[in-house]
Amino acid sequence: MNCRRFRTESEAETIALGAQLARHWRAPKVVLLIGNLGAGKTTLAKGIAEGLGAAERNEVSSPTFPLIHEYGDPVRVYHVDLYRLDTLAEVATLGLPEIFERDAVVLLEWAERFPQILPEARVEIRIGATAGESRELIVTELPEPLC
Repeated sequence: MNCRRFRTESEAETIALGAQLARHWRAPKVVLLIGNLGAGKTTLAKGIAEGLGAAERNEVSSPTFPLIHEYGDPVRVYHVDLYRLDTLAEVATLGLPEIFERDAVVLLEWAERFPQILPEARVEIRIGATAGESRELIVTELPEPLC
């Protein structure tokens, strides 16, 4: 099974872990960032974008209101947040199937709410806050059983 567990103790460590993970990925790649509000999904996205050379960490922000942020020239990272969407019809307006095929890493927040749209081949990163700034991250490459 291709499942790895990590623990970070600070925002800086979470960013560094995102950069480390990203250096092993080849586009196209779809990555689900799964966790409660405030779990550290956008913090991890900062490291991923930085690790891919698409943006500096201070340029990456939550796409909650614009729904999609693009990083890099050409675009190497799409950061998508489906939190505010309630129906598959709303999700369909984003054109995700076309984005999934682009030569980029697609980071999806709250996509687990719409399993019908997810490609079979993907990475799922479950982020859980423990104490203070500590985070536990479980990274699973699919299609593989979850750990």
